[in-house]
Amino acid sequence: MKLLFNLLLFVFLLLIQTSGIQSQGMTPWDVAMTEIVSAAAIDNQSGYVAFIRSTPANPLESNTPPSSSLHIISLESGEIRDVELSSGVSGLSIRPGHSGFTFLTRFEDDQSNSIAQVCVKSGEVTRLFQFNTNIAGYQWNPDGERVAFMARLPQKETQPQLPYVPEIFEEGLVNQKAWVANVNSTWPDIKKMKVSGSTYLIEWSPKGDKLALSAAPTPHIDDRFMFQRVRVVDPTTGNVINEINNRGKIVQITWSPDGTRLALLAGDDIHDPIAGRIMMVSSTGGDPENIFSDFEGKFEQIEWVEDDQIQVRTSESTASIYGTINTDGSNYTKIIDEAEMAINRFHRAPNGDAVFVGSTPRFPNEVFLYRSGSRVLERITHHNEWLKDRHLGEQRVVSYLARDGKFEIDGMLILPKDYQQGQRYPLIVMVHGGPEAHYSNGWLTNYSMPGQVAADRGFAVFYPNYRGSTGRGIEFITSSQMDLSGAEFDDVVDGVDFLIQEGIADPNRVGVTGGSYGGYATAWMSTYYSDRFAAGVMFVGISNNISKWGTSDIPEELFLVHTKQRLWDDWLDNLKRSPIYYVDKAQTPLLIMHGKEDTRVHPGQSLEMYRHLRVRKPDLPVRLVWYPNEGHGNIRASSRFDYNLRMLEWFETFLLEEGGQLPSSELKFERAGITD
Repeated sequence: MKLLFNLLLFVFLLLIQTSGIQSQGMTPWDVAMTEIVSAAAIDNQSGYVAFIRSTPANPLESNTPPSSSLHIISLESGEIRDVELSSGVSGLSIRPGHSGFTFLTRFEDDQSNSIAQVCVKSGEVTRLFQFNTNIAGYQWNPDGERVAFMARLPQKETQPQLPYVPEIFEEGLVNQKAWVANVNSTWPDIKKMKVSGSTYLIEWSPKGDKLALSAAPTPHIDDRFMFQRVRVVDPTTGNVINEINNRGKIVQITWSPDGTRLALLAGDDIHDPIAGRIMMVSSTGGDPENIFSDFEGKFEQIEWVEDDQIQVRTSESTASIYGTINTDGSNYTKIIDEAEMAINRFHRAPNGDAVFVGSTPRFPNEVFLYRSGSRVLERITHHNEWLKDRHLGEQRVVSYLARDGKFEIDGMLILPKDYQQGQRYPLIVMVHGGPEAHYSNGWLTNYSMPGQVAADRGFAVFYPNYRGSTGRGIEFITSSQMDLSGAEFDDVVDGVDFLIQEGIADPNRVGVTGGSYGGYATAWMSTYYSDRFAAGVMFVGISNNISKWGTSDIPEELFLVHTKQRLWDDWLDNLKRSPIYYVDKAQTPLLIMHGKEDTRVHPGQSLEMYRHLRVRKPDLPVRLVWYPNEGHGNIRASSRFDYNLRMLEWFETFLLEEGGQLPSSELKFERAGITD
């Protein structure tokens, strides 16, 4: 009897393994239909959490951006309530002294958005305040009745002099201003803050009697990136009362509970590539000081919770941490240390509870609850439940020594779903942009990152955090300055060599892809290092550093945090750091894709790469794909799906097929995994 039972059990398990249910991997259609959580907030008094979900459109029906929706979870019952809105939602927040959540949305037939509030029990939505143009961001005064917000005044309409209207480049731009209003205010009662330039950050003091804000000289992107300055204003008069001498990038301002100091999440100086340091300064003015200059990581988010303590979210290489640090930079304490989670944002309640948006190697962004005093995160949302039926490749952290011996380089590796040790596999190298960015050990699959879809098709996918990446401290991120395409891209090739030595990667079947600076890396690998790469997919990438400087919207950022010397001081050096300079070495089939409205990396960068290859290497497979109405990265459903299919087909053609030929320009849906 026992023998018969074991035999039946064996047959049952065999049927499961061979039925295809467990072996089904991720498809492009899965990527196109993936929902993610983009923001979350907690109201511990009412016992509810609100979150915003991003849902993509069907790419076969509509080329539109994802829609956003608002949802509320009861922490007691776990019940989720959908909030009915007529448009998308952003700016999720808590209104002091009031139950419920506030947010920005546009009511039906309105021309501008409003600050609205939802009742957590009934789901009823109430309009609280509307300006005559769109509100870009807001923050509640501690009294819960006044609100500081940012908006632009409408431009005056003028009668055209001719039967057409030309575009006057970079003229007539309107500054974004800060305003203070009571929720019941009408136009004459709304106070404009008297700060010159364009405002981007606002933060009330704990007593609500002052307002700290940051403003750049103009609304140009370069000024926003590099030249925001912090000012403290009197909200009743709008006058500036104190000036902070901060220099460089900044993304956050937070007040000490006693109102005497400001902590800025900002750059160490004007040459710091990121706003990832805690810079402390008196609220009466002065020069901010880095409280933890030796930190070999990046501060991602800060919140002052006690006079001598700040709550922090940090990145340390591929790991995400939630913890505390003293205001003098001492006693950095880790509360949540997630080696296999990318924590993207937290919202903390007064009692110490918090909610996080985070992903893991098994699923994209969800909401996690942290209860004060614990050391674990509880997952409270469950989207994309179909992922449980997908056979995913193993994701692991890898480290290797750079060729110059200066740094240990970290990264992630996704193995093919049926990986067998000792067998070599085609490898796709996914290079991140920036270079001031990094990969965390979370979900690493989307329309432009092959990830688990490539793993299903037999590829290994490598995500290197080369020098110049964030999450490794100041020395590491600044080590690539004044060395464009140098040691930073050598680090990427060293990672390929490491995976070859480990017996994982097939040296003859290595591909490379990436967007923006990762597109620059792809172009470099497809020319300078072309003998090492059998296929490339270049996205919104750089091909010519000379023309790039003259066509990008961030030339000063490029100078201050990357080259640290002017283009005209050494024209030849900039040319030699450009992929087009090495087109004679090109032997890598290259697919080039670019949004036609890109202002960060002008589409001409891709056109230059294409033209040089077509003229000088006429037999080399190369294709250029434009995406109308897309900018520096695709945001619309159909253009994302199109990109994903073309990228995958290119790698399959030139890394899996012998003697691959230029594929048809028509999309192939056979392996897209499209379902009803």
